[in-house]
Amino acid sequence: MTGAPQNQVDSSARATLDKASGENFPVAPFFLPRAWREDLMAVYGYARLVDDIGDGDLAPGGADARHLGLDPARTDDRLAMLDAFEADLGRVFDPAGPAPGHPLLRGIVPTVRRHSLTPEPFLDLIEANRQDQSVRRYGTYDDLLAYCQLSANPVGRLVLAITGTASPERVRRSDAVCTALQIVEHIQDVAEDLADDRVYLPADDMKRFHVTEADLAAPTASASVRSLIAFEAERAGQLLDEGGPLVHSVRGRLRLLLAGFVGGGRAALSSVAAVGHDVLPGPPKATTPRLLREVGAVLRKTHRKG
Repeated sequence: MTGAPQNQVDSSARATLDKASGENFPVAPFFLPRAWREDLMAVYGYARLVDDIGDGDLAPGGADARHLGLDPARTDDRLAMLDAFEADLGRVFDPAGPAPGHPLLRGIVPTVRRHSLTPEPFLDLIEANRQDQSVRRYGTYDDLLAYCQLSANPVGRLVLAITGTASPERVRRSDAVCTALQIVEHIQDVAEDLADDRVYLPADDMKRFHVTEADLAAPTASASVRSLIAFEAERAGQLLDEGGPLVHSVRGRLRLLLAGFVGGGRAALSSVAAVGHDVLPGPPKATTPRLLREVGAVLRKTHRKG
């Protein structure tokens, strides 16, 4: 494996972790126990890096490729990078073998050991990014849900595992919330995704609402596009309703974290509705007051049910 200067490696890993501040939802907020924050940041670093590989959004300089044992010239070969990343992940789950080469993969080793995490959620995130390289359109809503099962739901499952709160019912509720948040992101990013030759609105739904890709490329949304976005937003809201009881199934600071996820999704949907479901000029983002209102509403509902 080709080496690299440690400061360059550290800089590359830090650049990935620093992206946490720009995410739609808090990754490891201050009110959580320190051990949880460290584990959640380790998992975030993993998930962010695999997404950056799949999106071709790695830090310049080739440090990530070098740490995965690849020539830096192959940094843009996304499938080769994902294959190398999966091979390095295998070292995380092989305590008798050599340590992982990538610092962010070395960083999840203590988390995996501490919580007896299994490889499946980590492998699913890699597979989602492999799928992104070949699948750029989804025919049906069920197809999209199957993609979210790989791309979004593993993160929620890891949160439950790290906090020691996993159960079949909580996993089911968590999957609903995570899928909802993924769909919300797709709704917000329609124009950006289309510019990258990706459409996450199911083709069946587009046909039903008489929407073409040319309509999605317009500067502002037609009535048909707005109706389609409203329909997908309603579906996401129903998933948040289905997953909402997850919040009041736990206590303490974890309840606040999960309320942030659910409230964040609702705030994003409110922002989409506030612009009349015209997401084409750019992603509508929730304001801090709106986010706080929605999180408060989730917690009040929790309190009434608890």
